[in-house]
Amino acid sequence: MTDKSKKVPSSRISRLAHLGGLAGKVASNVVISGARQVLSGQAVTKKELLLQPKNIHAVADKLAHLRGAAMKLGQLLSMDSGDLLPKELALLLEKLRADAQPMPHKQLIGLLKLNWGSNWLDKFSHFELRSFARASIGQVHEATTESGQKLALKIQYPGVANSIDSDVDNVAMLIKISGLMPKQVAIDPLIAEAKQQLLVETDYLIEGDRLQAFKAGLQPYAQFKVPEYFPQYSTGHILAMEFVSGQSLDSQVHALPAVRNKIASDLIQLFFIEMFELGAIQSDPNLANYLYDETQEQIVLLDFGASRCIRRELAVGYWLLLKAGLEHDRDMMTTAVQSIGYFGEQIEDDYRDIVLDLFFMATEPLRAEQPYDFAKSDIAQRIRDMGMALSSREGQWHTPPVDALFIHRKLAGLYLIAARLNAKVGVRELFSGFEKPDCLGL
Repeated sequence: MTDKSKKVPSSRISRLAHLGGLAGKVASNVVISGARQVLSGQAVTKKELLLQPKNIHAVADKLAHLRGAAMKLGQLLSMDSGDLLPKELALLLEKLRADAQPMPHKQLIGLLKLNWGSNWLDKFSHFELRSFARASIGQVHEATTESGQKLALKIQYPGVANSIDSDVDNVAMLIKISGLMPKQVAIDPLIAEAKQQLLVETDYLIEGDRLQAFKAGLQPYAQFKVPEYFPQYSTGHILAMEFVSGQSLDSQVHALPAVRNKIASDLIQLFFIEMFELGAIQSDPNLANYLYDETQEQIVLLDFGASRCIRRELAVGYWLLLKAGLEHDRDMMTTAVQSIGYFGEQIEDDYRDIVLDLFFMATEPLRAEQPYDFAKSDIAQRIRDMGMALSSREGQWHTPPVDALFIHRKLAGLYLIAARLNAKVGVRELFSGFEKPDCLGL
């Protein structure tokens, strides 16, 4: 078996050099391909040359090698509805969702010594050096303590925290120069938020606190399992939690309909619990962030790094928005959307009407008399088409508050999971169990 591990560049200079090398490779591809097409008499544009498949693959591979902020920014950009982005950028983002390459063992052991000291192995009866999961800022290893407790250890890649500003700025510049982002999408607020979000996500002690808070908040709901946190083995760059067995949600696509329907229903109910009871959401509905325990009929929640607190005013705005969608109340919907911050001060009536139509479309599952069949619905296609029409209105596009983007990312991701599971969900019944939020928990 070929070892695909690559040392993660940890210094700012080395990371910048990697991006500089990437720019040179892309430029070389552009010149060579441009010359070939010109000599053959073909008309060609700069954008077509930049967006060659080999350039897209080169960018994605380099960001995956750098991990950290470089990779995370690409993922964050996709939350403003990937359907509004060019197919080339969507392809790049899709590649970035795949597992990053693992760290070499020598680099891993150096990190363990740095965090736990030279006698780090004395803490364990077994430590598996091969990671079983990898993501944008860390990889996960299985270990067993001297007392027999099995742990899942998330270990952060080196240099991630110290390179956030430079990585994000460099990748943002690359995306801007490429012309991949539509002009109407305001990227600067997303760049600032990417930096802030990453600063929080790279502090695993904060994630440990959040894990404990979600575990306490979800205690009344037996359908969810939150692993135990082990602070004695955790540091700012290592998160130690209980190792929990389970099956991937992808593996449940062939389960019995009742199982698939329950998983999707529980996940959508969890969104309502987070928004209207806990006042905090885990904003990354990635399939890899969940497991399913068939024996206990529980969904295991694995990752709280991307969790965000939700202001009471915003939660109330979304409760009103969903209530308006359920009752098809246009006046209430207008009030809700304004309170969330979707309308600028100078809003034209026709633009406002299109935005409202878009939200009424998105809340269609709430109005279904029977459990909503996500697999047979073309709601994603219709939302995409209307969103594309909206984003093309020159001078009228209004980028919503960043928190709203994270909320939409979560809900859109859950819709996609429900469709992936071929599930039918009684969304109306789930929402009816939640009253207008008064005070929020976490």
